[in-house]
Amino acid sequence: MMRAFIAIDVEMNDKIKEIYEILSKTKAKLKMVEPENIHLTLKFLGEIKEKDVEIIKNEMLDAGREIKPFKVLLKGTGVFPSKEYVRVLWIGFVDEGQTKIFSETINEKLTKYGFKREKKFQPHVTIARIKSREGKEDILKIVDSYREKEFGEMICNEIKLKESILTPEGPIYKDLEVVKL
Repeated sequence: MMRAFIAIDVEMNDKIKEIYEILSKTKAKLKMVEPENIHLTLKFLGEIKEKDVEIIKNEMLDAGREIKPFKVLLKGTGVFPSKEYVRVLWIGFVDEGQTKIFSETINEKLTKYGFKREKKFQPHVTIARIKSREGKEDILKIVDSYREKEFGEMICNEIKLKESILTPEGPIYKDLEVVKL
């Protein structure tokens, strides 16, 4: 068994580095996402069996068949689940609906194999997890000041099935399959 998810990798750039540095100067208890682990999750799969990898890959290929490489704008910041109870800090992921279509399609395809349907998909890139209420006001001020900030553009030309290996230092992500668009 392995813990897995379907994602689009996002490369660290100078504008994302800037918000990382600003956040690190707050008193907030944050766990920043490691630069090499920044991604957009299209579907969290949970624990899967080795034999599921081929099934998932084939369904990913099918779901991605109609999607051509596309441009993405990383823009704005926000928090989940709410400003009162801040747990996750994210950067917005703006496309022309490709990620939503892929997410809905792969959800539909994988439910027939017993995978749980995801709730409403909201494209975002998690950059930090908040560990306590300490420094919450600082975080919300930063989020507010970056609400309309553009963090750069990227071309999405592949979708990955990734394994998440949990360690005390944080997760290690390993590509299991790469589907080219």
